[in-house]
Amino acid sequence: MGVLSLAERFTEYFRLHLVNLLCALLLGSLALTPSLVPRPTVFQGFLAGAWFVIGFQCGYAVCHAWRLAWRRGGAGKHAPGAGPRRPRSSRAKRTTGIAVLLGLLAYLWGYGALVVSWQNAVRGLVDMEPVDGVGHAGFLLSMVATMALFILIAKGVAAGSELVSEQVMRRGHSPRVAQWASRGTTMVLVAGLVIGLAGAGLFAVARIYQDRDAGTLEGSAQPVLASRTGSAGSAVAWDGLGRQGRAFAGGGPSAARIAEVTGKAAMEPVRVYAGLGQASDVRKRADLVVDELVRTGGFDRKVLLVATPTGSGWLEPQAMASLEYLYGGDTATASMQYSYEPSWVSFLFEPHLAVDSSTALFEAVRARWDELPEGNRPRLAVYGLSLGAQGMQGNFADLADLRDRTDAALFTGPPANSQPWRGLQEDRDPGSPVWQPVYQDGRQVRWQSNPGDFQGLGGIWKAPRIGYLQHATDPITWLDPKVIYQRPEWLAGPAAAGGRGPDVSDSMRWIPGVTFLHLVTDMLVSEAVPPSHGHNFGDVALDGWAQVLPGHGRTDAQLASIQSVIEEIDTHDPIWE
Repeated sequence: MGVLSLAERFTEYFRLHLVNLLCALLLGSLALTPSLVPRPTVFQGFLAGAWFVIGFQCGYAVCHAWRLAWRRGGAGKHAPGAGPRRPRSSRAKRTTGIAVLLGLLAYLWGYGALVVSWQNAVRGLVDMEPVDGVGHAGFLLSMVATMALFILIAKGVAAGSELVSEQVMRRGHSPRVAQWASRGTTMVLVAGLVIGLAGAGLFAVARIYQDRDAGTLEGSAQPVLASRTGSAGSAVAWDGLGRQGRAFAGGGPSAARIAEVTGKAAMEPVRVYAGLGQASDVRKRADLVVDELVRTGGFDRKVLLVATPTGSGWLEPQAMASLEYLYGGDTATASMQYSYEPSWVSFLFEPHLAVDSSTALFEAVRARWDELPEGNRPRLAVYGLSLGAQGMQGNFADLADLRDRTDAALFTGPPANSQPWRGLQEDRDPGSPVWQPVYQDGRQVRWQSNPGDFQGLGGIWKAPRIGYLQHATDPITWLDPKVIYQRPEWLAGPAAAGGRGPDVSDSMRWIPGVTFLHLVTDMLVSEAVPPSHGHNFGDVALDGWAQVLPGHGRTDAQLASIQSVIEEIDTHDPIWE
């Protein structure tokens, strides 16, 4: 009897909230469709729960729009020709309820199995283990907790709106006025919650990263070598470098370690850096970096690298160490901090910072470099990862300007609006895919996803060489607003037919609006995948430098030895950098 009573109640609830439940199922189901990279199960549960509740609330708007449409069309309370509703028996209600409940359970079970299949297929393509029972439990708990939280918030908003409506009625106003007051209250409360939560979240992020920037990463120690910023003879204080600046200046291989790995004598690499604590003006920080290069003898090295970090000041340790191992420490790397917040915050609110910082530093270094005799200048290279890639590229007018003012460039995971990257992608040779483009037969610039891609193109690669490290599964590279309303080229068809990258699931489909939201959420976990996928480029850094800066003289055996060391470097979980 209890089951029958439950079925009856469910039928009544389903009848009253049919549109809401359908909208909730639709959005909740869309949240679980495949994307570029697999998401942690708890995070996926949060997304599914949030989309479900948002969909349920959207059902009210759909119902309201439907009623307005009927009224304007001159319809009555029911659809044309429906007539008065006849009461249904309790048995009919129970039968309907049981049928609907069984149908819903069947859908959830079947779609759940399909989702698990999708997610494990995506995980397999990026070399990750399938989700196990613990993962499934984490997903369900996260989804239920999220739904409960959102429902409580929705009920609180509804209670507030109802209270306002009652107060308006008590003051003698008509029900219509009370209804509009209730709706207005709902809008104000929802807007206030969204703005308040967003503001609180951004404030929390800023505070968290400000505190992080003041700390020192485990394993980072103040250098004693004169070739490092922050050492005893440095004009730049160790305490002012910031968390990531201290990790950079106090990390990396020593001359002894380089010699041990390569079997050849090595020099102590030069690493110079200026943090936000050194000066508030980018030009003053850039001048400090140049002074440090002069003090450490950076302009006397074989290769001088100007690198732009991510938003928090982070420089990928694999990329930095790869160049130092490759050239036996006869290198100098110069960089400076422009923010302590993660790249996505800087990108949204102060996108000019990365470009301004890159321009100031490169111009300062280049001006001092120009003063050197032509025969005594180091090879001048530039580098940027993610937002850093966008910032460094923004310093140059076009490809010709980039090649004219540098001896080599390596850009890793450039965002979708980076230039000249975007223009080169659009002007690529016919027949080359967007995730692995070929531009003018690779004579000036090339793209690499896996070690060997640069060389695999063949032909002549003229110096100065420009290289891009790019993955088909990197959401940061493909996060373009056009994806909202236009099918992207990187989802043109199945992988076997060349319509997408080999590690992009064939089950992923372009859905207007939804695919863009998938990219936004994928971006947050784009580095939580193994190398060669997503936004993780640690395994291609060495090969990238070896190709854009030839003349290193390393044998295949030495390169293999260096590669094995690079793959063991701990990146300290850079997901939010």
